[in-house]
Amino acid sequence: MGLFGWSNTGAERPGFAVEPGPGQESVWDYPRPPRLAPDERRVVVGDPDDPVAVSSRAVRVLETASPPTFYVPPDDVRTERLVPADGRSFCEWKGEATYWALAAAPAQPIGWAYPTPLPEFLVIAGWFSFYPARIECRVGDEVIRPQAGGFYGGWVTDEIVGPFKGEPGTGGW
Repeated sequence: MGLFGWSNTGAERPGFAVEPGPGQESVWDYPRPPRLAPDERRVVVGDPDDPVAVSSRAVRVLETASPPTFYVPPDDVRTERLVPADGRSFCEWKGEATYWALAAAPAQPIGWAYPTPLPEFLVIAGWFSFYPARIECRVGDEVIRPQAGGFYGGWVTDEIVGPFKGEPGTGGW
């Protein structure tokens, strides 16, 4: 059994994982604990004609079984359009998250940040990630598909294969 009781830690792809094709990554090859990967592709959050965020300095968090989450530096986010939202959560790797909503729709969080993450993730302190199920997110020209399950905020792109945590029956992963 791996770290924190997880049997899948990225060391070996399980038999049920989809084999990646050319130019693809398997989320089962991502490590646990997760790693940070700078990504220079253009990330756009919100309406492309009036975005909440635009960045070519995002960082992907890559974790076994999950689609990557993209974190955008606060300098690339129009923070004046955001307000703090209710709720907190705790990630065993990153620490306590705070939630953010559009000022025009404050009841529905669209993203989160780790203002004071645990030491291994200090590089993303105060950076924002967004739920593609709640606001349009793009990487390059691709519109992101949301990770199943509602809680997770993974960004599903054509370049990754699963199956992904969050889908029915994946609670034990």
